[in-house]
Amino acid sequence: MNKNFTYIVAILAGVSLIIGAYGFIAFQGQINDLKGSISDLEDNLNAIDVNSIEEQLNAIQEQIGEYQETIEEQQQQITEYQTVTLVDSMGNVVTFTSPPERIVSLAPSNTEMLFAVGAGEKVVGITDFCNYPYNFTAWIEAGNMTSIGNYYGPSVEPIVALEPDLVLASTGSLDAAENLKSLGYNVLVLESKTIDGVLQDILLIGRATGNDIQAGDLVSDIRSRIDHVTIQAAAAATKPKVYHEVWNDPLMSAGPSTFIDELISWAGGENIFHDAATSWPVVSSEAIIQKNPDVMFFPDMYMGVGNFYETIETVASRPGWDTISAVQNGALYEINADIISRSGPRLIDALEIIAKMVHPEIFGQL
Repeated sequence: MNKNFTYIVAILAGVSLIIGAYGFIAFQGQINDLKGSISDLEDNLNAIDVNSIEEQLNAIQEQIGEYQETIEEQQQQITEYQTVTLVDSMGNVVTFTSPPERIVSLAPSNTEMLFAVGAGEKVVGITDFCNYPYNFTAWIEAGNMTSIGNYYGPSVEPIVALEPDLVLASTGSLDAAENLKSLGYNVLVLESKTIDGVLQDILLIGRATGNDIQAGDLVSDIRSRIDHVTIQAAAAATKPKVYHEVWNDPLMSAGPSTFIDELISWAGGENIFHDAATSWPVVSSEAIIQKNPDVMFFPDMYMGVGNFYETIETVASRPGWDTISAVQNGALYEINADIISRSGPRLIDALEIIAKMVHPEIFGQL
């Protein structure tokens, strides 16, 4: 029994010796592998050029510095660009370092342009005649806006009381404009006689108020609508003669160098007083009869007087007018006085309406 036990112990000891030897060999191999990895790492570290890395870091830092300098230059350019110097058709020069926040409009046309370019929220004062694009009477009664009074020859005191940083005047308020300028207020006088001048005024207002994009889009839209009318009108087979009555006592019409004359021409008509000596000629009934217009149109009011000619039927019954082609053919029309008399963005609406009067066969009936 003891002999067998001795054998068993001997066998187990041998097996343990073999396993231990195998484990030692495996462990020794891991040590060698680790030594090899350490050696490779040392080789890689030795291969790294520390100086090259430092140079690259310095180059990156230098580039970052250049970018920062460029950003600062651009910011400076933006700041300088915000300084805007404008000159109106009267030669008035106004410089802004920031868009105006309180604007007073001294003409309905200016008010319409301000709202059309998106600057309406900055308008704090208007005239009693400003009525578009909103019923400003309700705004004034609610205390959200102030009326400075009459369009023609307004007083300076109510304007000054509003502390404006921009006043948009017109030829009807030149005296007030000069007084305001002498007091140090920024004043631009706008009231163009031509449609192109009106479009320039729209761009000027957009530039002054920081609404350049809106003004540009508006002008592009108006030009596109003008082209739509003029291209079709130019292809018309006839060119009807047109009379527009501005006032009836005495009779007054629109002559050359007026946007009304332009509108008639662009609509494919011929203004019978295009060759007048003045822009707003006083004319005679006899001259109108002799020129025999094919189309006549009348404003629904003038200077606050509604239908000063009474009715279209009254016009048709004027002495001798029954011989006029327009009367015989029933081509007498009324037109909204505001869109035909204001040098603002709604002149394009007037053009499209006049085109229907002059060439209904092309543009359709009114």
